[in-house]
Amino acid sequence: MPEYELVMVLSPEVDEDGAAQTVEQVKQFVTQGGGSVTQEEHLGKRKLAYQINRFDEGNYFLTRMQMDASMVKGLDDTIKITEEVIRHILVKVDR
Repeated sequence: MPEYELVMVLSPEVDEDGAAQTVEQVKQFVTQGGGSVTQEEHLGKRKLAYQINRFDEGNYFLTRMQMDASMVKGLDDTIKITEEVIRHILVKVDR
């Protein structure tokens, strides 16, 4: 099964519970589709290179997972409609 890496930037206005809920939502999506999450890491609040939606900083989260390639589009669409996420990138990790 291919390995993917997801980095999400969440709004700085989201509290810890909201952030944990968003990360858990991603984890549930992956596990319900038969994949597995291999690493979760909160990288902390960091200053953005440029303003996004009037925010100067954001909460960064890194998630590594293994899932079928057919699930990538669905996960990307799910993240796009999540209001707490202001930017994200999902890439396939080459071994």
